[in-house]
Amino acid sequence: MTKLILTLEGQPINQFKLDKGRITIGRKPHNDIRIDNLAISGEHAAIITLGNDSFVEDLDSTNGTLVNGIPIKKHALRHGDEIEIGKYRLRYINLLALGGNNDEDSDHEKTAPSPSHKQAATPGVKHDDDPMAHTIALVTSKAAHRPKSTATPNRVPVEMKKTRAVIRILSGQNAGKELELTKMLTSLGAPGSQVAAITRRPHGYFITHVQGARYPAVNDRALDAHPRQLMDHDIIELGDIKMVFYLKQSRDRP
Repeated sequence: MTKLILTLEGQPINQFKLDKGRITIGRKPHNDIRIDNLAISGEHAAIITLGNDSFVEDLDSTNGTLVNGIPIKKHALRHGDEIEIGKYRLRYINLLALGGNNDEDSDHEKTAPSPSHKQAATPGVKHDDDPMAHTIALVTSKAAHRPKSTATPNRVPVEMKKTRAVIRILSGQNAGKELELTKMLTSLGAPGSQVAAITRRPHGYFITHVQGARYPAVNDRALDAHPRQLMDHDIIELGDIKMVFYLKQSRDRP
């Protein structure tokens, strides 16, 4: 079980299960975790959970988000990490990482809900920053590279030490642009509509559905609730956008 325990000045206030792919934190009522305090932005931060892994992302908040006292933009959470938002703390609990079970009764850190800090009844997020547009904007036409071969690719998993992974957009206004997947987590799509995430792990890259009624597809096959490992030259469909995931040899790096 993974959850967040909300505290103020060391006193537990509430706890929230991380039972969705994307959970938002902020002052506005539509957030999954609402903190009604002027130091908290309307949409302050988001927690993205993929399998047993969770990441916290600051949503361009006014006062920023810290993890263990360090300002972050995006951070992979570990059991015991403390997310700091204003005077509030959200402690990340991941019993699975410790080899525990999902029995809430065995967790001694339970707290009683507070009526002034409740989970929002209406989930969702309004975030004007489209991760796809933001991601593609970072890649200029000068940085774009074409795959070296158009021949039928070999279906092989990623070898992390020998290759680097790239997403190339095949359709839409950003067709031809590329993004090298250097981060641990790369979000694609439009929050509130359809979002997928690609995570970099020691043994490869995995794509996971995060948000939206329509699931992304890989090679014309829709994803399910579980992460799927990407292979060289897999075709990803996210909404009306098609893109290809492919590998480059590390020696290609200038």
